[in-house]
Amino acid sequence: MHLRNRKVTQATQDSVHHPLFARFYARMSVAADRGGIAAHRAELLAGLSGRVVEIGAGNGLNFAHYPPAVSEVVAVEPERSLRQLAVGAAMRAEVSVDVRPGTAEALPVEDEGYDAAVASLVLCTVRDVPRALAELRRVLRPGGELRFFEHGLARERGLATVQKALDRTVWPMLFGGCHAARDPLAAIGEAGFEFGTYRSLRVPDSGPRTPTSPCVLGVAYRPRADLV
Repeated sequence: MHLRNRKVTQATQDSVHHPLFARFYARMSVAADRGGIAAHRAELLAGLSGRVVEIGAGNGLNFAHYPPAVSEVVAVEPERSLRQLAVGAAMRAEVSVDVRPGTAEALPVEDEGYDAAVASLVLCTVRDVPRALAELRRVLRPGGELRFFEHGLARERGLATVQKALDRTVWPMLFGGCHAARDPLAAIGEAGFEFGTYRSLRVPDSGPRTPTSPCVLGVAYRPRADLV
């Protein structure tokens, strides 16, 4: 693998800094991948091509799953410690990955410059979900894909009640700003994306349910007639 043309940007300033949570997340996410999340990442990214922007790239666990037809990934991560891990993952990736500091609400990329965008277990933590999705719509070309894999609000009333109670109390504080009761499908639809195929799933697929077990995985599109 040749790295001469690989561009990786380190942080100079950070709008998000959760060093304790970042260390916990780095360990937990690797363990979760071994427990089955890696297969969902592979499904999420299968068939992508061209230029891709990924928001909230974390420690870069998606990078190994991008197919060869992807010409470039711009991976935006606001948290310094996770971004440093993402830089290492970018160096090992088989596709070109440019890791940049920034937030989903103000993406450091041009209008209509990307064939696809990826939101993977990140909409739970962004500070302003409608603004983040508006940014993804801005940077996608008309007809471009939004691939999403997100946890969210449970359909069952009991678990949904627990999720909402946790969001009002300890959950965001303990888990780096994560919210268990957000509704990613509703937010994506309200942002003006057109849905392709998607499915609901449980993570993990067996054992006790957790507040983040209900997930959705699929694709939506920026309308072809859309204008910036």
